[in-house]
Amino acid sequence: MRNLLVTGGAGFIGSNFVRQILGKHADIEVVVLDKLTYAGNLDNLEDVSQNARYKFIEGDIADHRMVARALDSSRIDTVVNFAAETHVDRSILDPDAFMRTNSYGVYVLLEESRKAGVERFLQVSTDEVYGSRLTGEFKEGDPLEPNSPYAASKASGDLMARAYHVTYGMNTVVTRGSNTFGPYQYPEKLLPLFITNAISDEPLPMYGDGKQVRDWLYVEDHCAGIETVLLKGEPGQAYNLGGGNERFNVDIIKQMLRLLDKPESLIKSVTDRPGHDRRYALDSGKAHQLGWKPGGSFDEALERTVRWYAGNEWWWRKIKNGDYQEYYQAQYGQRLSG
Repeated sequence: MRNLLVTGGAGFIGSNFVRQILGKHADIEVVVLDKLTYAGNLDNLEDVSQNARYKFIEGDIADHRMVARALDSSRIDTVVNFAAETHVDRSILDPDAFMRTNSYGVYVLLEESRKAGVERFLQVSTDEVYGSRLTGEFKEGDPLEPNSPYAASKASGDLMARAYHVTYGMNTVVTRGSNTFGPYQYPEKLLPLFITNAISDEPLPMYGDGKQVRDWLYVEDHCAGIETVLLKGEPGQAYNLGGGNERFNVDIIKQMLRLLDKPESLIKSVTDRPGHDRRYALDSGKAHQLGWKPGGSFDEALERTVRWYAGNEWWWRKIKNGDYQEYYQAQYGQRLSG
């Protein structure tokens, strides 16, 4: 692995991964290919922008010619695909964009990577492809039963990566991460949305009773897991990356409010979203066997995350204007006024 293409590298997990790779591996050149949709943000990569081993290309993974040029121009030998439409709520409002990027875009990346002789391809996926489970933990061989357009589109990408291994002998691996949090996460997801709303003393629109269970994984741990699978994972296999931190959403929200010294009265229960999965939980034993485990405590990681958003209002306040407000009103306006 010398020339690495990170697609979606200007997004949340992707930018953290780029920062981690550049910091740990002095012999690796990193090329980021990103469409710079609403969640892609070059501010996320500002601190590595002058690194001589970093290069940025603006482009769409669903564009055959663009992908082929990116692979060829930098002699790419390894691809890690973070590029995705990721928010369940948005997939309910507009599933078309999710199918284009998360399904067709993965096919384009795989096909052009195959033609270019890429040596290793890692598809970054999600625990949501398994669906919801009230007891026990999902293992990699369990059926994929996605319950949202987002999850279904991601499952399609997973299966395409597997098919390219079986059919063409490509060296592909898939990671399925649990609920990830940390710095640079676009403020539509639960934690950055509620942290930034709380800082501004705005209501926190909590779905239903808040008793949905998520397994929380700090972004640096998630990136370390992806790197481990990239270097050590068996071709054709999928690997769960779970944080081992199951929490009710409502408990996370209250813990965040205590860290900010904000009142629980900011929480407002609103109508739940359609098909909202009640619980996710992953068995990460396969990844542990490769030598990966999350480090540190959840409480410390949550506090670091809250402090980061509190100390970086320059980053998120400009995001929460313009188009963001249009989405926010479409998603929560009626719920909050009801």
